[in-house]
Amino acid sequence: MPKESGDGRGRRAADRGRYGRLSRERVLATALEVVDRDGLSGLSMRKLGAELGVEAMALYRYAPSKDALLDGLVEAFCQELHEDLERDPASERADWRGELRRVALATYRVALRHPHVVPLLATRLLSTPMARRPLPVLRVDERVLALLHEAGQGEREVVETHRCFTAWLLGYLLVELRAMDDDPDEPDPAFRLGLHRVPAAELPRLRATAVAMAGRGGPEGLVAGLDALLG
Repeated sequence: MPKESGDGRGRRAADRGRYGRLSRERVLATALEVVDRDGLSGLSMRKLGAELGVEAMALYRYAPSKDALLDGLVEAFCQELHEDLERDPASERADWRGELRRVALATYRVALRHPHVVPLLATRLLSTPMARRPLPVLRVDERVLALLHEAGQGEREVVETHRCFTAWLLGYLLVELRAMDDDPDEPDPAFRLGLHRVPAAELPRLRATAVAMAGRGGPEGLVAGLDALLG
């Protein structure tokens, strides 16, 4: 039976949450907010339901499993990427390398906003077959492939360029956003990284280089590596 809302209108618990009618977009947007705040380990159907003001079972029509919810986070990430690219239109004078730089830099910006989702860009690729990936995820590949075909590359070259671009971008993001700080509130870099836990005799070069490794390469490093790779 429908429940009565505060304003007297009938509603079903599965259709409405604390903040209005549920939708896949709202469920994924809220899941993204939870992960941004609490990390991937802080996300569960029960917690997400509590954020939306519904029982966890009400969410299964939008994400039928935890794996589907994780795929949904990648979907939300890629949808935000497409929206960023639409707000930053391509230059008419940009060649295919310039357009790949634009896609890479937009992905970098989204990754900085949602760093906890970045590992899923790799792990969900390993566990979700291509045909089962959400449309916004597939549209990223379609955008790059179409760009390379329009640039006149042959089929084999398109595949190789796409593979190199994807591998460099994903690898760069994972290295850029990897966890390094052992004690984030510690002002001294060596203690912040916990280098006293790293055996000096066995790992001398790692200890000597760790502080420099903890710094980010930034968008400049991303573009420099991409240009070298595609050159």
